[in-house]
Amino acid sequence: MVGVKDQRDVRDSWHHGGWLVKFIMWAVLIALMFFLPNGVIYAYESMSKFGSGAFLLIQVILLLDFTHSWNTAWVEKDEKFWYIALLVASLFCYLATFTLAGLLFHWFTVSGQDCQLNVFFITMTLFLAIAFTVISLHPKVGGSLLPASVISLYCAYLAYSGLSSEPRDYICNGLHNHVKAVSSGTLVLGLLTTVLSVVYSAVRAGSSTALLSPPSSPKAGSQKPLLPVKGDEEDESDKDENRPVTYVYSFFYVIFALASMYSAMLLTGWSHAKSDHSELIDVGWPSVWVRMITQWVTAGLFVWSLIAPMVFPDREFY
Repeated sequence: MVGVKDQRDVRDSWHHGGWLVKFIMWAVLIALMFFLPNGVIYAYESMSKFGSGAFLLIQVILLLDFTHSWNTAWVEKDEKFWYIALLVASLFCYLATFTLAGLLFHWFTVSGQDCQLNVFFITMTLFLAIAFTVISLHPKVGGSLLPASVISLYCAYLAYSGLSSEPRDYICNGLHNHVKAVSSGTLVLGLLTTVLSVVYSAVRAGSSTALLSPPSSPKAGSQKPLLPVKGDEEDESDKDENRPVTYVYSFFYVIFALASMYSAMLLTGWSHAKSDHSELIDVGWPSVWVRMITQWVTAGLFVWSLIAPMVFPDREFY
């Protein structure tokens, strides 16, 4: 799919069709996996650790693009109703952020125990939420509360996801004391939810025109206007010839490859799962640190998106 720029390319039909052939090839490849030597699987395991990090980074970039686009879309309407909607949405996200932070203190800081690591994680989450707000409201930045509140809520979610991945026998993981033992059906439902969320993120990232658009796509910018101008002479044959793809097909498959690596890491506890805890998904210290590092990377990228126009005033940012 590398280099597909026009929908008339025969590979465009391969991308959108041929599902029977694709299913057969997929089934054959699954069967062949059982005959591969262990060295190949170990090599894929090593690759997956880096690929998973790349997938998480792409998710963060998409979230940042979404929040800024959402804020811009409502501000451009320039109506009182939408300004009130911005304020209400921002307040809701802030309320959810601080409520979740309070629950984290209740669940993951056990009285009388040394839980300084968990306290640090939760306190850092609150600090980031306040820092986002202060930086966004600074006169030289000219930001908005909505992106700051959404990113704050996402950081709080990452903190919850990371702390809930702590080993079940860790004394400061008090969540299992507040939640009854789950059944096998609940574990299966949790696995399906995780897989579906990864698939959704992969589809959104793979078909996103914000990350990587072909030069001929409208998102990337074209020398021709999106709508015909009066007086332009354009026959039907020209219209048929100008049918660029809306996103990069090869990038779409790269995203799904990274998503499969991320799923493999989740199912194996980032390759640190033990046989006696095989029923637990995404539990262990590697999962904790991956979530918290993702939170810090998210914070860094968001702050950079706010101050970049100040650092490089001659460049145009979208």
